[in-house]
Amino acid sequence: MSTRFGAAAAALLSLLLTMLIAPASPAQAAAGLRVDGTRIVEANGNAFVIRGVSHAHTWYTSQTGAFAHIKALRANTVRVVLSGGRWPANGTSDVANVVSLCRQNRLICVLENHDTTGYGEQSGAYTLDQAVDYWNSVKSALTGTEDFIIVNIGNEPYGNNNVSAWTDATIDAITRMRGLGFQHLLMVDAPNWGQDWQFTMRDNAQRVADADPQGNTVFSIHMYGVFDTAAEITAYLDAFRTAGLPLVIGEFGHNHSDGDPDEDTIMAQAQARGIGYIGWSWSGNGGGVEYLDMVDDFDPASLTSWGERIFNGANGIGQTSREATFFSGGTSDTTAPTTPGTPSASGVTATGATLTWATSTDAGGSGLAGYDVYREQGDDDTLLGQSATNSITLTGLTPGTEYEVYVRARDGAGNQSAASPATTFTTEPGGGNGDGGCTAEGTVQTQWSDGYVVQPVTVTNDGDSGITGWTVTFTLPAGHTPAGSWNASLSVSGQTVTARNAAYNGTLAPGGSTGFGFQVNRPSGDTATVSSFTCAAS
Repeated sequence: MSTRFGAAAAALLSLLLTMLIAPASPAQAAAGLRVDGTRIVEANGNAFVIRGVSHAHTWYTSQTGAFAHIKALRANTVRVVLSGGRWPANGTSDVANVVSLCRQNRLICVLENHDTTGYGEQSGAYTLDQAVDYWNSVKSALTGTEDFIIVNIGNEPYGNNNVSAWTDATIDAITRMRGLGFQHLLMVDAPNWGQDWQFTMRDNAQRVADADPQGNTVFSIHMYGVFDTAAEITAYLDAFRTAGLPLVIGEFGHNHSDGDPDEDTIMAQAQARGIGYIGWSWSGNGGGVEYLDMVDDFDPASLTSWGERIFNGANGIGQTSREATFFSGGTSDTTAPTTPGTPSASGVTATGATLTWATSTDAGGSGLAGYDVYREQGDDDTLLGQSATNSITLTGLTPGTEYEVYVRARDGAGNQSAASPATTFTTEPGGGNGDGGCTAEGTVQTQWSDGYVVQPVTVTNDGDSGITGWTVTFTLPAGHTPAGSWNASLSVSGQTVTARNAAYNGTLAPGGSTGFGFQVNRPSGDTATVSSFTCAAS
């Protein structure tokens, strides 16, 4: 016994000497996707900005084609709903298949456990501790996937009851995940059904971040009715930027039963700040929120108005998404595609035309993703449309108008080619609309001392036949200037503003309607706003 004690003492002395002489070992570096200040970066240090949508896999496990369809619309991320038993359970083999689909379709996947939704307020909700148990049960399917899989520990893990418990529960969940050997970038949702209106996550985020021994946790805010003004959105995002902590908008929509979220500001601010966003959701919604479907019945050819907005609208996925460099071998693709051929116009009508051009090629590794078609207008060229092939049919053009157009190719990394030579065509004159055309009515959504937002301006086809385009004209009060718009393109002459439909919202059936919005700057203290609108259809 004394001999054994002596050996142990000698070993301890040797260890102490080694610790005194040898330099301290650095903390273990995060593998794959990781946090770098306020950013998410890949293993090679390349910044990665999430542009994606959620897919309700746990209820629609047969809809595996959704991964390819979401990718085809240029998303770089899909957030996959999983369950450990509160809903149809997704076991190890199913999760392994999801992981395979993510990699095959070159998508970063955020895997989330939906069981925790509304804990403390909704019957049957699981704890975050139970969510960690689930991740441990499927761990073998996730080993070695740190480059393209993010683990969202639990969706909206607290309702509106006992919200103060969120901080310690989240810290415990992160600590357990690391203790179980998970090396992934972890994502944690806010309480208050994800919307953090009591600011529990905002005010305790630093403590939670410090609890991760790998320093590799990103925070997720869900923006619905709580975030219905630009001021609320920017204030929340500012708080995390000031704190130097990483944040993504892990869910948001264009409407909700708890209020009308300001999706235009959400997307514009995310783009301006380099923050990721994930829209809810691809298809299959029920319970009165079917309007949040981006496509009808999982059909990628049938985009809803919300789908058009998030994929094809201003600051949308189509314009801003960049594929992770991991899928091109871990190196950044900086090589632009070759220049497309000169477009040729055919089938010109009063409001449309078909363009075709010689294809481009891409040698950078990320692959040719599609083409952008622009109208030449001096310093303010307008994006008329996007196509995955070397042809496009433009709609919503103005009758009797000359268009000078050109094409640029883009690859999966977002590189754009040089502009093709331009071609010019003129739309046919006029084009009646039965008994009258269209009407436009605007609502001042919010205003402050030196500005205001008009949203929506609702455009309605009040004729007896369909229209393929509309133009809304309004006059700004003296001293007012436009500061931005969405779902329409604006041109200004003096105080007269002309708004024209986007490529995706010009076609309206009789009685159909669509909407757009805009922001205006005005002299401080001025309370005037735009009050009347004139609409013309084509």
